[in-house]
Amino acid sequence: MRSEGMHHAWVHLFFTILLGWLPWALATPVVLDLGRRYPPAEWKRPATWAVHLSACAAIGALYGAWRALLQILWNPWLNPGGPKPFLADWSSQFFSGLLAYLILYSTILAFSVMLESRERLAQQQTEAARLSEQLSRAQLSALRRQIEPHFLFNTLNAIAGLIRDHRNDAAISMIAGLSDFLRRVLEESNRQEVPLAEEMDFLQKYLDIQKVRFADRLALRVDVPEELLVAQVPSLILQPMVENAVKHGIAKRAQGGTIRIRASRLDTMLTVSIFNDGPNLPLDWEKSRTGIGISNVRTRLQRLYGDAFDLRLENQDSGVEVSMSVPFREA
Repeated sequence: MRSEGMHHAWVHLFFTILLGWLPWALATPVVLDLGRRYPPAEWKRPATWAVHLSACAAIGALYGAWRALLQILWNPWLNPGGPKPFLADWSSQFFSGLLAYLILYSTILAFSVMLESRERLAQQQTEAARLSEQLSRAQLSALRRQIEPHFLFNTLNAIAGLIRDHRNDAAISMIAGLSDFLRRVLEESNRQEVPLAEEMDFLQKYLDIQKVRFADRLALRVDVPEELLVAQVPSLILQPMVENAVKHGIAKRAQGGTIRIRASRLDTMLTVSIFNDGPNLPLDWEKSRTGIGISNVRTRLQRLYGDAFDLRLENQDSGVEVSMSVPFREA
């Protein structure tokens, strides 16, 4: 405009145009609120059209009045005869900008719909994540509850065997150990992961019960470095692995045997292995059923860690070893 030789009050003109949009800026929250209360998707309702068209016209009228007031105040165009009368200027501003008002109002409504959709999507994702977590916890708890009766039934059978053999003192000792073990299980029933130190305490309770059953036929060796005792592991995960070693290894040998428990760390993975020097697995053992204990261990690990775990059951030169590798995380 200036290069064309026009002469205006440039500073006043700049602020007149800039501040002229103030009514629309202040009205934007109102438009957003109306967009939530009268969604554009309900365009078939007459009330929706009436509310939005009335709001658009009202904001346009305020805009025209404000612009007319600024031009009377500053006369930015430097009209020789002075600014137009207020009503004439307001009428000109209002009717000449009707199309612009509709476009601007529709644009704000479109942003309202977009923001509302994003908010709903975020809420749905949060709710889906919460429900997924609850489902995962329920599944893990169900698997854990399945392991506990499995161990309980085996122990009760062992107690019954001791009673039949008239080893009453041993049976009473096993019942006391079972009671202590189950009390510890119930106290920690809400946690899916515990420090390795606590898991070893759980395991010791189980082994105390088995020592009553096997007496001198069961030997135990533990090689768990102290710095690994703070690692997080699934609660009650080692007991079914050791039980599997006792049932399929030690119990099948008249002279009993040895169970060796080791823990090691390689980079970001913690590995716990349980070895027994009992008979080797048959060649087709992978095709046969591995039992509730090992299958539930695998399922629990998959629920907790996805694919970031490894569970192996392998024959060794002098026995069988099951090893579990999970991500190393300190408690």
